[in-house]
Amino acid sequence: MIPLPLDEVSRLCAGRLHRTAWADEITGVQIDSRRIAEGDLFVAIGAGSDFVPHALARGAAAALVPEQPFASMAALGRAVRERSAAKVVGITGSTGKTSTKDILAALCRPHTRMIAAEASYNAELGVPLTLCRLEPGTELCILELAMRGFGQIAELCAIARPEVGVITAIGPVHLEFVGSIQGVARAKAELVDALPPGGTIVVPSDAEELDRFLERSDIDVVRVGPGGDVSAGQVDLFDDHAQVEVERAGEYFSLRLAVNSYHQVSNALFALAAYCAVGLPLVDVGRGAGEIALARWRGEELPLPGGGTLINDAYNANPASMRAALEHLVQRAGTSRRVAVLGDMAELGDAAPRYHREIGEIAAELGIDVIVAVGGLARGYVEEGRPIPFAVQVASASEAVGALERLLEPGDWVLVKASRAVALEAVADALTGVRAHAPAAATLRAGHSNSESTI
Repeated sequence: MIPLPLDEVSRLCAGRLHRTAWADEITGVQIDSRRIAEGDLFVAIGAGSDFVPHALARGAAAALVPEQPFASMAALGRAVRERSAAKVVGITGSTGKTSTKDILAALCRPHTRMIAAEASYNAELGVPLTLCRLEPGTELCILELAMRGFGQIAELCAIARPEVGVITAIGPVHLEFVGSIQGVARAKAELVDALPPGGTIVVPSDAEELDRFLERSDIDVVRVGPGGDVSAGQVDLFDDHAQVEVERAGEYFSLRLAVNSYHQVSNALFALAAYCAVGLPLVDVGRGAGEIALARWRGEELPLPGGGTLINDAYNANPASMRAALEHLVQRAGTSRRVAVLGDMAELGDAAPRYHREIGEIAAELGIDVIVAVGGLARGYVEEGRPIPFAVQVASASEAVGALERLLEPGDWVLVKASRAVALEAVADALTGVRAHAPAAATLRAGHSNSESTI
């Protein structure tokens, strides 16, 4: 991290600052005392104040118990960002933003000194934590920006000041907060408004809801998808990679990507557009394309005892990502039985029952053989009258495990997917024999800091 004087920390952050006698500056920021390195500032969020002695014993230069945690983290992130010459990319979207961030990081890493957000560090705590990793020589910073209501992306952009923005998709997410898909577009478009003159925004070619927000004449607009500035021709999928024919601004080339699904190929096109927008050499983009590593629970393929494969996509879900995951299950399973363990999709407002019924209809059209629906809304997946050979609705992840013990057969391909609240990673762990995980460490949303135990 670019060092910050402790006197400045004290001025920026209201609260109790526990200073050591040996330090006059900080060289890192953490909200988990277990991650403290010598010279770090420990910011005690919520119950984290109990761990101030632990952080100081591990070598923290100081510990802050802030009066306003989000405001203090924003002030620290802003102060480091102001000292950095790094180019900042901000990525948001209804689906695919974490994977696009991971793919872009892989493409850029061979060519520039860069940092990227860990996992899904994307909100009021995660964005400042990422900015506080900026070093004096960092040239590129890749951020993920979350949205759960109007104004949140604008606030994050005020801290991060991105020069390149990416909106991967506009779809039905967080509808209980923004009301409609048009509301989603309005909230995501706060990223467009935040860009400086000369900046670049990368958007889907088919997101008409964004068009009225793209009228600025002082930024470049790059459209991705059919008919856009960056698009894919032939796509061949293999077990461990995809071979993609890419068109960019009239130029054609072939790219081998370390992903194996159509929706990740789409994410890669957005990453490629951002890679070009930050000025990196297109001729060398293949150097990082084979090193893509996606975050956990985003389509991980794991062997099942006794044969078969689990696709663990349990991190989150909305109607668009649920459809993409089901299509991927069908593509990967081939002639094997297809089993879908599908939990509730959260934050869809009054339209939630309809969206769950539509996913059930899609599953039937795709030829899914078994559906285990987990949760109250998930009942819409398994309504009577659909041509699904086996369908059952249960209340919890543990009940889903019991149902699967009766339903699974050797050689099955099993998809596990739901919104975070359903915690279907427990089903994946049970099926693969993995010790149960703690809740996802990467979830940094407003009001969910968990400063000691989960970050």
